[in-house]
Amino acid sequence: MGKIDSRLYIIGAGFAGQMIAQELKRKKIFGTVAAFIDDSKELIGSKIEDVPVLGPIDTMSSVLRVTAIDQAIIAIPSADGSRIKQIYDVLKKCGFFHIKILPSISQVVDGKAHFVQAREINPLDILGRTPIIIPLHESLAYLKGKRVLITGAGGSIGSELARQLLSGGAERLYLFGHGENSIVNIYRELHILQNEGVGEKASVVPIIGDMRDREYVRYIISHTRADVIFHCAAYKHVPMMEENPVASIENNVFGTKNLLDAALECGTERFVLISTDKAVNPVSVYGVSKMLSEKLVNEAALKTKCGQSFMFVRFGNVLGSRGSILPIFMEQIQNGGPVTVTDPAMERYFMTIPEACSLVLQTGGVGENGCSYLLDMGEPIKILTLAEQIIKFSGFEPYKDMDIKFIGARRGERLTEPLWLTEENPTPTQYKKILKLKNIPPATFSTDELLQKLYPVCYFSKENSGIYRDRELLVKILREAVPSLDEFYREEEENGDKRIDMATSVKVVL
Repeated sequence: MGKIDSRLYIIGAGFAGQMIAQELKRKKIFGTVAAFIDDSKELIGSKIEDVPVLGPIDTMSSVLRVTAIDQAIIAIPSADGSRIKQIYDVLKKCGFFHIKILPSISQVVDGKAHFVQAREINPLDILGRTPIIIPLHESLAYLKGKRVLITGAGGSIGSELARQLLSGGAERLYLFGHGENSIVNIYRELHILQNEGVGEKASVVPIIGDMRDREYVRYIISHTRADVIFHCAAYKHVPMMEENPVASIENNVFGTKNLLDAALECGTERFVLISTDKAVNPVSVYGVSKMLSEKLVNEAALKTKCGQSFMFVRFGNVLGSRGSILPIFMEQIQNGGPVTVTDPAMERYFMTIPEACSLVLQTGGVGENGCSYLLDMGEPIKILTLAEQIIKFSGFEPYKDMDIKFIGARRGERLTEPLWLTEENPTPTQYKKILKLKNIPPATFSTDELLQKLYPVCYFSKENSGIYRDRELLVKILREAVPSLDEFYREEEENGDKRIDMATSVKVVL
């Protein structure tokens, strides 16, 4: 019996859909392009290079019948989330099991779309707000011919920055990370994208290393001669860092300091730290580590030479990052539930990873030395609402087909996460969705003195061997320096929270 080729239906007969059709016809390995489906009255009933145009899209569920191996590709980069949701519902009614989607208009605005960029549709495409359109070629002009280093390049933010940077015309793109598997994955992906014609031909160089190693970091920055550094690397899972507070400070704080010192010494032109809302009045060790990282960047900016710009960009949660609620919810649904939510009142600010990265890259070009920036995250979303929407996306009815269970907040979590301090007074810039913050020096501690106290806990020395990896001492030092952390811990202690006992029962940990 001969092989049965799948039929491919391309939703959208515009420039993106036509480019995809041409590519699929040329390669002849993904199946046959059966039809375009579009809403244009001028195109419906016509043919584009012998491919018929059907439509309107919303009527297809009553006329189109497909097999289990047929595929649909949504090639309307300008469509917002609500329209994508409508199209998705129509395609599901048609019987499609395989539905792919092209990235947003910001990544194909220059008239190029490739099949390799298409990916399986997921809840982000439906739940995410309509992202701002940022033409990458224009916003990344400052990177033309530069050597760009991304720390944490294998992570969710770092890898998306790397994908978008392919359009920036950088001379070299250094992928720095500690995890071998994650770095090799993004390294291979970028090569596939480049081979398929996506972006420009930057040299991509993977670098395996640990930013906690001061001399190694200095060696890497000096030898790569990195013009621009996007510092994404961090231990960031809040409950895990509560269990491993020494590792959190060692990696996030001293690792950041190592990078800053090396960048200052080696003349790096631009240094952009990726920060988080958890740095605002922090109530977790992770939050304190990011707050200290922000302060270190601000202080390093005072030491820059002419032509250097050091800054940080702060934003809230990104939908779809590793360990975030979206993949957790999806896994729980695949396992039959229940979906677990911390508290019915818990809410967070959300942004999709591509939009956050586009704004970070733009800020890196327009940001000024010593300035701090905040991304406009829109309105917060209740985690419960998000859970209900993801259950519906998966084809189930909340509380009927799929239960939702409330499990309570974990250590270091609060019901709401503020994006800024009142004193920081965020003000608009000339760039949409980018706000400028007023720098607030630490009021309760000296950064240098605090780091001197923390250093012997994180790094071994014979004269201080008794306090090496002493988590209780480290937390005590942080509580004395950071009132918001101390207040949060006191509340838990006064309430007899068992999580405190669990988190402090072991004295020596990583």
